[in-house]
Amino acid sequence: MKIAVTGASGFVGQHVLVELLRHKIEIVAVTRDAARLSGVSPSVKVIEMNIAHPTPDCFEHMGSPDVLIHLAWDGLPNYKSLHHFETELPRQYAFLKAMVEAGLPALLVTGTCFEYGMQSGPLSENMPTKPGNPYGYAKDTLRQQLELLKSSKPFNLTWARLFYMYGSGQPNTSLYPKLKEAALRGDKVFNMSGGEQLRDYLPVTEVARQIVRLAVSGGDVGIINICSGKPISVRNLVEQWLRENSWEIEFNFGYYPYPDYEPMAFWGDTSLMRQRFTEEK
Repeated sequence: MKIAVTGASGFVGQHVLVELLRHKIEIVAVTRDAARLSGVSPSVKVIEMNIAHPTPDCFEHMGSPDVLIHLAWDGLPNYKSLHHFETELPRQYAFLKAMVEAGLPALLVTGTCFEYGMQSGPLSENMPTKPGNPYGYAKDTLRQQLELLKSSKPFNLTWARLFYMYGSGQPNTSLYPKLKEAALRGDKVFNMSGGEQLRDYLPVTEVARQIVRLAVSGGDVGIINICSGKPISVRNLVEQWLRENSWEIEFNFGYYPYPDYEPMAFWGDTSLMRQRFTEEK
């Protein structure tokens, strides 16, 4: 089996490559800058490619993989930028359509919990999508485009909706690396929001494990949440990180307002994922 990964040098991508190496498969890492993957295992074939400008032979250039794990997406973490649906969406669809039309049998694309929009409580895959920001809208539209493409050019599609994650290599604009940097720098205080919002967090290593497990199956899964299914307040989460890492720093809760693009309390429903993994055993 051969699996290609776009966005392979990104935060999630590098962990996906590590997880793929645990399996006896051929791995093709696709990136715009091969230098960013200079430390990857020699068994991984690294290919430089700009998916914004796909060539007619892009599928063959990747070695005609059995599955493509598509993680690449530009413009983050600015979720409100119109770039997501004005520029990124048409580029993404053009590339994935080219791959499918060239013969790609199976595709796994990472979506986002922002596709659910401002809906509160547990979020399940059978709920209607109500994206409230350009990023969520663009991702949700791409999913719908790919589902329509299947009617004329059948292929297996897994749409893996990611919730929140943390771990090594995360962009320093995220909460975990910001807190880590402040603690290691010796800061006395870390400014935060009120911290009472409920979220769904997973270590990125577990996110990568679930992505790879789905991809290796090569099935036509459809929409599936990748999440913990366990709501935790951001306040409890950061306090947990302090205990786990023995960091010493005080929190200044309430310094920042709560984000206006997400509800105060939401988390993922893991029923479908649990059912699928149970069936595979």
